[in-house]
Amino acid sequence: MKSQAEIRLLIVDDHFFVRMGLAESLNDEPDLRVVAEAGTNAECMTAFAQHHPDVVLLDLNLPDGNGIDTLIAIRRSDPNARFIMLSVDEGEDDIHRAVEAGARAYLPKSIEREDLLEAVRAVAAGETYFPARIAGRLRDRRQRPDLTGREMQVLSLIVQGCSNKEAAANLGVTEPTIKQHVGNILRKLEVLDRTQAVTAAIQRGLVRLG
Repeated sequence: MKSQAEIRLLIVDDHFFVRMGLAESLNDEPDLRVVAEAGTNAECMTAFAQHHPDVVLLDLNLPDGNGIDTLIAIRRSDPNARFIMLSVDEGEDDIHRAVEAGARAYLPKSIEREDLLEAVRAVAAGETYFPARIAGRLRDRRQRPDLTGREMQVLSLIVQGCSNKEAAANLGVTEPTIKQHVGNILRKLEVLDRTQAVTAAIQRGLVRLG
């Protein structure tokens, strides 16, 4: 029988041993209980609808897509759903998108157990939890202006090694237009050249290779 203080959890991660380790660690606590596990976004949707957990621990990257899309979908039908995003990635853009979508915590998978427990209890109580490093990156990201959709397209082509001429041909615009976009990208990313823009884009999670 569920006690009044019990926090019911759903763990979503595509690695069985990660789920097992998290479940064993969390279930050791008298006020926490893992009620379901899932390995994909689709399984997460089903498990949430069936169990209505108090907190969902959700992996950012799953075999069938980005966890943020599932977070958005569930919160659209249940605005009170509480999520903790777990990830090996700490890119500024990933953190920003997760928080904007409604995640109440963003934790690296290397987090210490006591910090994880603190985060779970904080989120269950309606609070937020961001380790200092994550909070700093979120703050840095929010201080920078967003790239437009077209600028993101141009940045992606720059990362792929395209010249201005090649980018213009790819997008069906003129080279001066691409040059203007590149200038805006450098200014918004606070870098000096295309090479620094590529490095910043990858480090901040704006684009991914492969």
